[in-house]
Amino acid sequence: MAALFAGGLGGGLGYVLAKDNDESTGSTTVSASANGGDVKRDPGTTAGVAAKALPSTVTIQAESTSGEGGTGTGFVFDKQGHIVTNNHVVADAVDGGKLTATFPSGKKYDAEVVGHAQGYDVAVIKLKDAPSDLKPLTLGDSDKVAVGDSTIAIGAPFGLSDTVTTGIISAKNRPVASSDGSGSQASYMSALQTDASINPGNSGGPLLDARGNVIGINSAIQSTGNGGFGTGQSGSIGLGFAIPINQAKYVAQELIKNGKPVYAKIGASVSLDDSAGGAQISKEGAGGAATPVEPGGPAAKAGLKSGDVIIKLDDRVIDSGPTLIGEIWTHQPGDKVTITYERGGKQRTTEVTLGSRVGDN
Repeated sequence: MAALFAGGLGGGLGYVLAKDNDESTGSTTVSASANGGDVKRDPGTTAGVAAKALPSTVTIQAESTSGEGGTGTGFVFDKQGHIVTNNHVVADAVDGGKLTATFPSGKKYDAEVVGHAQGYDVAVIKLKDAPSDLKPLTLGDSDKVAVGDSTIAIGAPFGLSDTVTTGIISAKNRPVASSDGSGSQASYMSALQTDASINPGNSGGPLLDARGNVIGINSAIQSTGNGGFGTGQSGSIGLGFAIPINQAKYVAQELIKNGKPVYAKIGASVSLDDSAGGAQISKEGAGGAATPVEPGGPAAKAGLKSGDVIIKLDDRVIDSGPTLIGEIWTHQPGDKVTITYERGGKQRTTEVTLGSRVGDN
C-alpha cells in the first residue's frame, strides 16, 4: 500500500509541475490518443500461434478416491474427444478417481482414462459428452526438429491455466529418466530439451514449433530443487524436457486402440547404474526372470550375452542402461537396429530385430 501511495503521489507532483511549466511558457500540450490503433498479429507470431492453439488445450484436474491429486495440462488429439497428456498427470485418477478437463473458455468436462503408459509417461483421456466442434492440434515431425528452432509451451504452471512461454530447442535426443517422486518406477525418454519455462502444471501440455505444430509433450524439468530430473514441485531453471511427438503419437494410438502400451524390447536386462561406460547386460535376470538374456529373444538371436556392454544403438551413443532403454523406446516392435557392444576388450556389432512387450507390468 505504501508503495502504491508513493507512486501515485509522484505521478501527481509530476502533473502539477508540468501544468505550472505550461502556464509559465505559454506552450500548448497535445494529449495522446486514447487508442493506439489495432495491433496486427500475423499467424506466425507467438501471439498468433498461441491464439490458435489455446482453444485446443485443457487444464486437467485429477483426484484420487482419497482426495489427493493435482493439476496438469493436455491437448485435443482428435474430434472424438481424446486428450493426450502425461501419465503422471492422471495417475491419481486411474483407479476410480475423478478427472476433469477445463478449456480456456471455461467449459468443463468430466473425463475418463482410456489408457496410460507409465514407462513412456503418456496417457490418453476422453471427454464425456465431448462437444462436436473440437479442433485437434496439428502434429509436427519431431525427427525434423533442429537445435535452435523456436518453441512455444502451453500449460498451467502451479495451477495458472493457459500460460504461454517461449524458448528454443536446446538439444535433441537428451536421455532422461524421470520420476514424480511417489516411488513409482521411472519413465525413460530420448527427449527434446527446451529452455522455454516449464513448471509443475505444464506437464502434459504441448510444445509447439513456430508454426503451431505439436513437436513434443512437456514432461519433466531439472531444477536446483530436486537435484535431478523429475515432475515434483520445483521451479524452472531453463532445463525442460519433452517427449518427442512422433513417439507420443504412436503410444497414444496404441492406447486408444488397445487400452495398453506396447514397448519395443531387446529381450535383455541391463544395469541401471548411471555410468559413462555404456549399458551392461546384467549378470542376473530382473523382475523374476531366470536369466538376464531372454532365451530365444531378440538379444539372444543376435548373439548378445550377459556381461556385454552396449555402447551404440545405430548412430546413438549409449552411456548407460537408462539411455539404452530410452533409445529403444523411440522405436517400434519389428524395427531392425544395429547394436555396437564390447566383449572381452573387443568391439563388435550385431543387428537386432526388436521384440514387443504389452503393458507396464
